[in-house]
Parts: sequence; C-alpha cells; structure tokens
Amino acid sequence: MICSVIIRAFNEDKHIGKLINGILAQISQHEIEVILVDSGSTDNTVSIAQSLGAKVVSILPEDFSFGYALNKGCETAKGDILLFASAHVYPVYTHWIDMMLKPFEDAKVACVYGRQIGYEKSKYSEHRLLAKWFPAFSNHNQHHPFCNNANTAVRKSLWEEQPYDETLTGLEDLDWASKILKKGYRIAYEAEAVIVHIHEETPKKVYNRYYREAIAFKRIVPYAKFNFFDFIYLSLTNIVSDYYFALKDGVLLKNLIDIPVFRILQFYGTLKGYNHSGNIDNSLRTRFYYPTNFLRKHNPVEIKAAKIEY
Repeated sequence: MICSVIIRAFNEDKHIGKLINGILAQISQHEIEVILVDSGSTDNTVSIAQSLGAKVVSILPEDFSFGYALNKGCETAKGDILLFASAHVYPVYTHWIDMMLKPFEDAKVACVYGRQIGYEKSKYSEHRLLAKWFPAFSNHNQHHPFCNNANTAVRKSLWEEQPYDETLTGLEDLDWASKILKKGYRIAYEAEAVIVHIHEETPKKVYNRYYREAIAFKRIVPYAKFNFFDFIYLSLTNIVSDYYFALKDGVLLKNLIDIPVFRILQFYGTLKGYNHSGNIDNSLRTRFYYPTNFLRKHNPVEIKAAKIEY
C-alpha cells in the first residue's frame, strides 16, 4: 500500500522540518510519499521541505481554502491512502503511519483520525480540549462525523468520488465525514496514532479560529444555533471544569487567568459565528463544546512502539 502524506503550509519553517523528519523516522511496511501544499510562504518552508525530499505543490494565497489546498494535494498524490497532517504537528512514535493505516483493513472504513496532544507551552484549556476530542482509547466504528484533518487519513478512491468542499471556511473534514457516513462507510478513531499539535495563538487568533469554524458548522448543519445562554453556560461550565482539573494537576495558580480568557474567546467566537435557528446534533454538540465528564473512566491504550528522538 502507498501512503501519501499531504501537508498544508504557510510560513511554517519553524515546524516543517520536525514534522518531515518525524515522517522519515517512521518504521513502516508501506511506501510513503510526502507532499507539501504551500500557499505562498515567504520564509524557508519550501526549501526545507524540498531538502528533506518532499514534493511541493504551490497555490496562490488568494485561492486558499482548507478544502482547496487539500484537493490540490490529493490530485498530485499517488497513494491509495491520503494522510493529512498540519504543518505544525509532529508524530510521537515510529508506528504513527502504520497505526493510521491499520483500520483500513476493514473495507468499510473510509476515514481514520488519530490522537492529538498538546506540548509544554500549550494553554491548559487547549490540553483539556484535546484530551476530550482525542481520548486515549480507540473507536473503530464511530457513529458521528467528528474528525480533524490535522491528523486524518482517507481512501483516495472515495476522495475521487467526493472531493473536499472548497467553499467552507473550516471543518471541511467534518463535512466530508458527514457525507461519507451517509453512504454507509465507517469512521475510525485510532488512539495509538499520536501527534503533538502546536498552537501558538494570540487571543485574537483563538477567537478567529472558533468564529471561522462556527461559520463553517452552520453551513454544514443549516439548522444550527448557538445563543447567548449557550455562550454563558458553556463558558462557565468549561472554566469550572478546567479549574477542577488544574487544581488536581497542581497548576491552578499558573493558569488562573489563561483558562477563562481561552474559554471565553472560544465560545464568544462560536456565538458570533452562528446565526441560524434550530438545534445542533446532540452527539456533535457534546463532542465540540461540553466539558469532560468527571466520573466517566476509560482504560487508555498501551503504546509499545518507540518514541521518536527529535
């Protein structure tokens, strides 16, 4: 099997080398190609990627959308499986790619997404968010369309039937997964396929991220709404949840201000991005917004692969 790793990038010379070196460090039984889709970088992103053997596809900055960039990379790819990675992530273990590909042994699996964790400088609420969205236990028959193209793989044959929506401002992954589920295929989550996701965001960028994703969500779910009560309720409940876990982790004082700032911007951006009436699908609403259940317990996967030494 051939796996094409497709990376979207713009001015990522700080991170791109680490990601590609992590790909080169993979111990895999499969052929791997690396494709960088660059949307007009003015730094050393392209030269670093080329020096490490990546094929570069260039698009104009004014043509960029998340879906368009992915589609251009997919058009170039020769792989049976298309594995998407953000330019500011890197794999933790040497079996990342093989673990992403393993669920495709089931012919009904169309999409596999892997675990994401933060790094030492991630905001505490970001750690909590990633832990909720990407838990330490796998699910190879997920019944809702949540996934994330920072660490996701799809079958090329199905992408050819259904390219990514180039008009969305975000959540092109959720849109694609929603459509593919309706065709009778499965989505798998693989907790052993771990990457570190580096978000170095100013408060404005945090707000803009959730604002942009809310606009996309209401396009995908036209009846969606998010009102002022949701903003207040979800901000407060997530702040309380984060404070609870920060206290347990012994880092409450260190994160006393960052936690409410992040959560308020997250949900204020969401509030501003919504304007349709109706209700969001409950399973997706819970996955996106609600805090972690204090009492629910799962046994984490045991990972035996070697860690990559960067």
